[in-house]
Amino acid sequence: MQMITADTVPLADNPHGVDVRHLYKTDDVVVTQITLRPGEVVKPHKAPVDAFFYVLEGSPSIEIEGETVAAAAGMLLPSTAGSLHNIRNESDGLVRFLVVKTPNPAA
Repeated sequence: MQMITADTVPLADNPHGVDVRHLYKTDDVVVTQITLRPGEVVKPHKAPVDAFFYVLEGSPSIEIEGETVAAAAGMLLPSTAGSLHNIRNESDGLVRFLVVKTPNPAA
């Protein structure tokens, strides 16, 4: 059985300059954990594949195609391929969330 913990996965280079860790990758899917410190942002961009965001901790502001939600732990937000989205941590605490993309855009 394979077991993966985020703290053992190396940081990934990314254009947002935030803590990004690719936890699991196949041709079909990539699962990434992102941690945002207060004031950090995943800049607006479009993914070429379907994605969803699952909030693990904190209350990020998630915008998808111009609609913004004050998200909370346990919330899942889907984003279809080509949708413009961004995520902001406007709080004083940490925000952690999973991003699942399918299929893996790098495959």
